[in-house]
Amino acid sequence: MKDNLPQTFGNIDIYLFDQLLKGRYNDCKKIIDVGCANGRNLFYFLRNGYEVFGVDPNVIAVNSVKELSAALAPDNPLENFIVGNAEDLPYPDASFDLVISSAVLHFAQNKKHFDAMLRSMFRVLKPGGYFFARLASVIGIETLIKDLGNNRFLLPDGSERFLVDEQTLLQYTNEVNGRLYEPIKTTNVQNLRCMTTWCVQKLH
Repeated sequence: MKDNLPQTFGNIDIYLFDQLLKGRYNDCKKIIDVGCANGRNLFYFLRNGYEVFGVDPNVIAVNSVKELSAALAPDNPLENFIVGNAEDLPYPDASFDLVISSAVLHFAQNKKHFDAMLRSMFRVLKPGGYFFARLASVIGIETLIKDLGNNRFLLPDGSERFLVDEQTLLQYTNEVNGRLYEPIKTTNVQNLRCMTTWCVQKLH
């Protein structure tokens, strides 16, 4: 069994894996990974008959995920994977059952950019659909970060990120007509950075 795990799930985000184990996305049919990179979070969905889409600003990443899709799910159209940005998704409203956003939102340039990315992703999410996000936050390292303005901070690991707090996540959950389907969870990585899991179901 353990030999098959990488083939089934790839190098999946552990908290997305947790949702799969809970059966949260069993009834989802059409999914999109916004900021899909090389498709590390798409192995399971490609291998299990989901209609899979991916968007990334990096053309090399998009070509890589196309190769992955061709290998794991030959019937999944390669045109489902495109070069693009989270804030300008070229899909109709309410297109997807699941939107994945892993390590993307903390690259926002400012509050306006963050808002545009987030609202774009919720626009294409169907009512009743699920949003899964992992993003850097201030939660747990409030005294260790340096405020650079526009919600951007210098982290102890030397990186600069757009960081959110719990209040911001809860406010957006309400604004997008959502509910948390999993409590907000934050992992502190040796006081170098904190990564928060934010899971929202769009109600209507």
